[in-house]
Amino acid sequence: MSNKIQIFDTTLRDGEQVPGCQLATEEKITIARELEALGVDVIEAGFPISSPGDFLSVIGISRAVKEPVVCGLTRAKQEDIDVAAEALRYAKRGRIHTGIGSSDVHIKHKFKSNREQVLEQGVWAVQYAKSKGYEVEFYAEDAGRADLAFLAQMIEAVIKAGADVVNIPDTTGYCLPHLYGKRIQYLFDNVSNIDKAIVSVHCHNDLGMATANTIEGLLHGARQAEVTINGIGERAGNTSLEEVAMILKTHQDLGLYTDIKSEKIYGLSKLVSKMMRMPVQPNKAIVGSNAFAHSSGIHQDGFLKHAENYEIINPADVGVNSSSIVLTARSGRAALKHRLEVLGHKIEGQDLDVVYENFLIMADEKKQVNDQDLEVLAVNIPVLAR
Repeated sequence: MSNKIQIFDTTLRDGEQVPGCQLATEEKITIARELEALGVDVIEAGFPISSPGDFLSVIGISRAVKEPVVCGLTRAKQEDIDVAAEALRYAKRGRIHTGIGSSDVHIKHKFKSNREQVLEQGVWAVQYAKSKGYEVEFYAEDAGRADLAFLAQMIEAVIKAGADVVNIPDTTGYCLPHLYGKRIQYLFDNVSNIDKAIVSVHCHNDLGMATANTIEGLLHGARQAEVTINGIGERAGNTSLEEVAMILKTHQDLGLYTDIKSEKIYGLSKLVSKMMRMPVQPNKAIVGSNAFAHSSGIHQDGFLKHAENYEIINPADVGVNSSSIVLTARSGRAALKHRLEVLGHKIEGQDLDVVYENFLIMADEKKQVNDQDLEVLAVNIPVLAR
């Protein structure tokens, strides 16, 4: 089994389903080109039958990118698959992503059906999609809550029908990481033809465990991770591309790797945030504005002595220029002295004590002290000292 993890980016499909984040075709093409430069293996370009705009976007992206597989989503319906096949006609490598619910909750309450009929429809959809001449990925929607024996039966049947990739989604973000990992392992142990397809993991973040579940799935044999930039997506979002890529890069002992050019992550994060009008929370891992910022005195002192005391990722590795020391009332003398020296002021001893005392007063009032404030404090040392 290969240790290469294929990155399937669904920013332009699942990510774009966030209310208020819809993109025009040209915007989608711009992001798709950046995803190609980032090194993703598959771009899910849209849901072609859902709207004329999505249909045109899949066509446009198919023409615009050369290296990634371009994927179009469908339901297990003939008209969906026909439209997706038409939209993918310009793709160098196209993939139809079709599927159906696998949990009893979905089978009963969404499809008003039974296991036998759903299984038959899923197999038919794979066979029909395969007849179009594209790669076929099958999603077993809500696999995180599906009966394991039935899920294994479904996955074995669709692989036999020709599925190249089988997607095991935790659609509702329900699973605990260790149980999701066991779910993937169960399929490897109980699906006789599992080696004939790539197993993919697609996790949602409703309980904040999307990334953890994705990593567990990869550790148990899955070789494709379905992700979005900034972790955007319906409800609480999807697995974050940047988190998965940097976890694997940081924990090389896992023996897994991607082709992601990590130094391009931050720039693309900002582009997606701007185009989709969706700010990134400051404390977001990897790409948040505070991800490489230090404000407490203890942390600042340790960081200034040796960056690895408090940083496990070099900010340059994800495209961030440098770490930042944020001066607040929690900051210590070491951080204040460092920043003053950066500004060209070498202040020590009693003068530094005076500046620090006045800095704390200012920090309590202003909450955050900037370089202009420090210039005022540095210039006025003689007055303050007396």
